[in-house]
Amino acid sequence: MATQEQVALQNLLRSIRKEASLSQQGLAQRLGKPQSFVSKYESGERRLDILEVLLVCQAVGMPFVLFARRLEEALSGLPGNK
Repeated sequence: MATQEQVALQNLLRSIRKEASLSQQGLAQRLGKPQSFVSKYESGERRLDILEVLLVCQAVGMPFVLFARRLEEALSGLPGNK
């Protein structure tokens, strides 16, 4: 079962893909991966390591530092995380 923090990460990863106007297939092509790779990490079936998150950020054109700030903001808004 995914934690609320993991769900927040999944939601942010999905959001930055959509903000870049990319489908799962389009992002997967940029990453050199199958579409199922993106689907699995967005649904929580697969977790990404920090280097994979960096590659996703690069593929959507988002500076990693901005991604980290947005994740920190999302996590700070969760119950029990202030």
